[in-house]
Amino acid sequence: MFILNEYSSSEQLTQDMVKNIVTELKSAVNKRGVASIAVSGGKTPIPLFNILSKQQLPWSKIYITLVDDRWVDSTDDASNEKLVITHLLQNEATLANFIGLKNNAQTPFKGELATQEKLAEIPMPFDVVILGMGEDGHTASLFPHAENLSSGLDMHSNKVVVGMTPLTAPLDRITLTLPAILNSQNIYLHLVGNSKKTVLAQALDGKDIVDMPIRAILQQDKVKVVGFWCN
Repeated sequence: MFILNEYSSSEQLTQDMVKNIVTELKSAVNKRGVASIAVSGGKTPIPLFNILSKQQLPWSKIYITLVDDRWVDSTDDASNEKLVITHLLQNEATLANFIGLKNNAQTPFKGELATQEKLAEIPMPFDVVILGMGEDGHTASLFPHAENLSSGLDMHSNKVVVGMTPLTAPLDRITLTLPAILNSQNIYLHLVGNSKKTVLAQALDGKDIVDMPIRAILQQDKVKVVGFWCN
């Protein structure tokens, strides 16, 4: 099921997303003693990260990982890990348990197993997964028509992560697989701008997930997906 919440300002959207995330993480800690969240990179979530980092949460019981990352060093400006360290693992959230996706393997394909073993530390299912969406209909690093896309979308696979070489973006990536993303209690889709709303409409209208992998998230009935959009 997909629900779209629309906001008149990015500030309103961010405040509402933070409120929802805080509620879910607190609830999870109360129920099972720990909580987990997977977040996306890019410029869009930076204001969200800045505000979320200041929330009064039992951060030492909260595990944070990434939905995907470029296969670059964590000091590289293209690294989602660097983005999260800079903007989310600050203030109150310095106490959180962060597990990145990048390791010392030469390629993400060679590093898959080591990353999967690291991610075994994270309490599953995820309590919250925050996704973005590209103009090409990709989400996480599940890119249209990528050579390894079928492996990332395989619902019968036990893989938590796969390497990915996008056709529409630079740098090799590592990404959570579709079954790993759907192993969650809540999926939030964070969208800003009219162009993203147009892409969303296209994704909801068609069926080909190889053409627009975001459809695999929007059109499944395993987990409720809530979209947060503003212009």
